Amino acid sequence: MGLMSKILGSDQGHSADEYVELDLDDVSPAVSDAAMSVHIAEIASQVDAIDIKDAVYDGDIVIADITRLRTKDSTTEHIIDELKQVAREVDGDIVQKGDDQLIITPTGIRIGREKLGQ
Repeated sequence: MGLMSKILGSDQGHSADEYVELDLDDVSPAVSDAAMSVHIAEIASQVDAIDIKDAVYDGDIVIADITRLRTKDSTTEHIIDELKQVAREVDGDIVQKGDDQLIITPTGIRIGREKLGQ
């Protein structure tokens, strides 16, 4: 399984326990000075969208697992519409990857619509 498959997932559901914390001391001593973070989130209800919106407003990227939402439910549509509005407000971007993930970015970051190498 490649790095992007691990980050963005595959057909299987993943939990936070499956992520391995890597020691970055050898790579970058200024990690605390990072201008933005990438957050992994899970959306199961309307309440879960609040933290995602806050993160995007704060200038961070969010990769959200939406497998717990029903794909044709009005609540799902409402949550996705809210997150689209946040992306518009901050001049960011939002895409849905398959039926299981949303990627939401803050100001000035666009998401490529084509896979690399294609």
